[in-house]
Amino acid sequence: MTMIRTALPLILVGSVLTGCAGVKKTDWPACAAIGGATGAAVGAIESSSYAGWGGLVAGATAGAYCYVHGQGEEQVAAVEPVTPAPTPTPAPAPLPRQETIVVRDLHFAFDSAEISPADRAQLDTVASRLRSEASTTRLTINGHTDSKGTDRYNQRLSERRAASVRNYLVQSGVPAASIVSVQGMGESQPVATNDTAEGRATNRRVEILVERQ
Repeated sequence: MTMIRTALPLILVGSVLTGCAGVKKTDWPACAAIGGATGAAVGAIESSSYAGWGGLVAGATAGAYCYVHGQGEEQVAAVEPVTPAPTPTPAPAPLPRQETIVVRDLHFAFDSAEISPADRAQLDTVASRLRSEASTTRLTINGHTDSKGTDRYNQRLSERRAASVRNYLVQSGVPAASIVSVQGMGESQPVATNDTAEGRATNRRVEILVERQ
């Protein structure tokens, strides 16, 4: 009988805690009530006095165990969909403050400054570029020749050819007000040797200096 009385509290507590496994913290009142009823029933086997004592011990122990070891309430958080930010379009690189457009291989006839049909496509491309930004640019047109002929002849020829390019650009829509200077440099500023046909062809050119404000 003494052994049963000694083991009874352990039996009560073990039985109730086994039943409380897996409950939530908020279930502690129900767990305590069930533990109390179970403890009272088991205690009554020994005697009527053990019924009250067993219910008290088992109920208190079950309620405390449930609150301490029970599982917390699950939190369900709404997940907002994340919309990726649009990739910004990179800004175009700024144009240089100064730029020189070199027009080479203009096929002027001998002793002529007239623009040939073969050269119009090349100058049309240049005119299209300059029209698009004419309001913010200042243009200087310089003509150059190779060393064939006298200095005086080449000077006058370079001036005439520079003027022909200027006139063609204006006729193509480039505002005359944006062209601030038209000059001939003759053969004084070669960029290649005049000793070869290839070098002389490189030196025969018209340069358009573009200055952006």
